[in-house]
Amino acid sequence: MLVIGITGTLGAGKGTIVEYLVGKKDFAHFSVRQYLIEEMQRQGLKINRDNMVTTANRLRAKHSPSFIIEELYAKAITQNKNAVIESIRTPGEIDFLKKQGNFLLVAVDADPEIRYERIKLRKSVTDRIDFKTFLENEQREMTTTDPNKQNLRACIDRADIKLLNNGTKEELFHQLEKRMNL
Repeated sequence: MLVIGITGTLGAGKGTIVEYLVGKKDFAHFSVRQYLIEEMQRQGLKINRDNMVTTANRLRAKHSPSFIIEELYAKAITQNKNAVIESIRTPGEIDFLKKQGNFLLVAVDADPEIRYERIKLRKSVTDRIDFKTFLENEQREMTTTDPNKQNLRACIDRADIKLLNNGTKEELFHQLEKRMNL
C-alpha cells in the first residue's frame, strides 16, 4: 500500500490532486479538513478557518503532533489499497507517516493571486474571506516552533515532490504523472 500525503498552500490545488488520484488511479481519500469539520460539528462550533486551526492545534496538543494523521492512517490501512491523505500540516505528521513506510509527500503551490481566485470559486464556508485575510491566514500557518501547530513551510520543504500549479488542471496532472511515474 502506497500512502501519498498532500501538503501545500491555501488554494494551491491539493484537492485537485486528490480528485485525480481518486478518480484516475483508484486511491482511497482521507481528509484532515473533513475530520476537523466532523469534530467541530460534534463540539457545536461554527465551521470556519479559525475554529478549524484551533481545533486541530488543540487535538495535537492534547494527544500528539501527529494525532489527526494517525487517526486517518488507521482508517486508510483498513482499505487495503493505495491511499491519499490530504492536508499534511506539521512535521510530526510527516515523521509519523515516514515511519510507516511506503510514503510519499507531495507539495503544491501557486502564486497567491491565483490561489485566492481559486478559493473564491470553490465557495467553501472556510474560504469566504478577503485577500488580506487570506494572506494573514496563510502567514499564520506558514511557520512556528510549536510542534502542535501548522508549519506549512517545513512541510513543503520536506516534500519528495514539489509542484507549481499556476496553470490548468491538465498541466498539473501532467506534472504529477511525470514526477510520480504514474
